[in-house]
Amino acid sequence: MTTLVVVRKAGQVAMAADTLVTFGDTSLSHRFESNSKIFKVDTPAGISYVGMAGTVAHFPALRKAMAALPKEQLKLGSRDEVFDTFIKLHPMLKETFFLQTKEDDNDPYESSQFTVVIANASGIYGLYSYREIFEFKEFWGIGSGRSFALGAMHACWDKAKTAREVAMAGMNAGCEFDKNSGGPIEVVTLKLKVSP
Repeated sequence: MTTLVVVRKAGQVAMAADTLVTFGDTSLSHRFESNSKIFKVDTPAGISYVGMAGTVAHFPALRKAMAALPKEQLKLGSRDEVFDTFIKLHPMLKETFFLQTKEDDNDPYESSQFTVVIANASGIYGLYSYREIFEFKEFWGIGSGRSFALGAMHACWDKAKTAREVAMAGMNAGCEFDKNSGGPIEVVTLKLKVSP
């Protein structure tokens, strides 16, 4: 899977991801393919970065679906805006990209099958398969290396001076200990509109 983190600290947000892709017992490193798990989205409020964990098929589908949404509808600056945007994307993902929405017979809602994190000048957000939206105050991680990353980020939080420093601590731990994560590490940062 992956290790992908988002951090909010000292007036900055950071997102970082590994670049290893795995298919069962086979790995495809950055040496052989450009495996970026982060993509940039231009919204009316400015740049957002979107990162995903899960099947590689999600990456082009979500990237293209977001690009097809009219820019004025592509809002990611609050929990409600993220929710509303992904409600608009869901029918497009089903009809145009053939998203399979069923996970379990007792699903409360159709699943988007996504685990997504978003970083922008308004903060850091997480989106899960039933469109559960979280706004994180400090940091979060997704993917198979998230436990290692969360522990490392928690351990360094008080000493670290920047969001980037916290993100790199999490990524280094994820890449070191998770068999499905590997470098090089991709990191992006943005200034927060209002420092916490």
